[in-house]
Amino acid sequence: MTETFRPRRSVLYMPGSNTRALDKGRGLPADALILDLEDAVAPDAKDEARANIAEAVKQGGYGRREIIVRVNGLDSDWGRADIEALATCGADALMLPKVESAAMVRQAEELMVKAGAGEDVGLMCMMETPRGILNADEIAQASKRLTCLVMGTSDLVKELNAEHTHQRLPVLTSLSLCVLAARAAGLAIVDGVHLDLSDDAGFSEHCRQGRELGFDGKTLIHPKTIAKANEVFAPSSDEVAEANRIIEAHGEAVREGKGVVVLDGKLIENLHVETAKRTVALAEAIKELEDQAAS
Repeated sequence: MTETFRPRRSVLYMPGSNTRALDKGRGLPADALILDLEDAVAPDAKDEARANIAEAVKQGGYGRREIIVRVNGLDSDWGRADIEALATCGADALMLPKVESAAMVRQAEELMVKAGAGEDVGLMCMMETPRGILNADEIAQASKRLTCLVMGTSDLVKELNAEHTHQRLPVLTSLSLCVLAARAAGLAIVDGVHLDLSDDAGFSEHCRQGRELGFDGKTLIHPKTIAKANEVFAPSSDEVAEANRIIEAHGEAVREGKGVVVLDGKLIENLHVETAKRTVALAEAIKELEDQAAS
C-alpha cells in the first residue's frame, strides 16, 4: 500500500486518557485512528494519556490501520514532551494542532529528529485558524515528512466568529484553499468533524460535500459514523468498473497506434486515464486493508 493510495476515508479521534477506547480501536473498521493528547484530554491527565498511548502503540494489534498521535501545541506545557516521548513509539505519524506557519512545521520536525524519529514517521498539520488557512501553501510545502493536512473546522468556525450551518458556507473558502494547497504539494487532506451525532442526514451530506470538494476522507468523533464515511469516500463498484473500462480502452488504442480514444461516445484523454488508475488503485488499497482486518 503506497502513501499515495493509502485509504483515509474514516479517521477516528480517540482520547489517550481512555485506555478502553484505545483497546477498542483495534477492532474498529476505521482506516486511521488519531490517538489524542490535545483537546480530548484534561490538563491533569496529559502525562498519563501520553504513557497510555505509548504503551498501546507498543503493544500493537492495530493491523494496517494508520496510527496518528495528535500532540499538544509546542507553545503549551506538554507539546515538546509529547514529541520526545512518542516520536519513536511506532506511530505512523504525529499530528501538530493549530499550525500557522512553515516555521512551526520545521520546529516540530527538528524535535522529532532530535528524539530519534525515523524517516518513515510522518507529520500531519491541523488547519484550524485564520492565519493557518492564509498560510496553507507554505505549510503544505514546509517538509518532505508531511503526509496530510487535517481540517479543524470546529476551531476554525469559532475563530472566524462564524456559525455551523448545513451547507458549511462560512468555511467553504477555507476548505477549498486547503485542498488546493494539499494537492499542489502532493499531500492527502482530510475533512473536519461533524459535531451533531444525532444528525445522520447532515453527516451524510457533509461527507458527500467533502468528497465533491476533493477530500480523501473525514475525521470522526464516534465509531457509529465510520461505516457511512467509508461508504461515501470509497469508489463505488460502478465507478471501479467504469475506470477499468477506460484503462482497457485506452490501452487498446495505444496498442493499435490510435491517437484518439472514444468510449460510449465520450472522448478519453490522458487525464481521464490517470483518474481511472487512481480510482482502481484506491479500491485495491481499500480491499487490501479490509481483507487484512477481516483475517
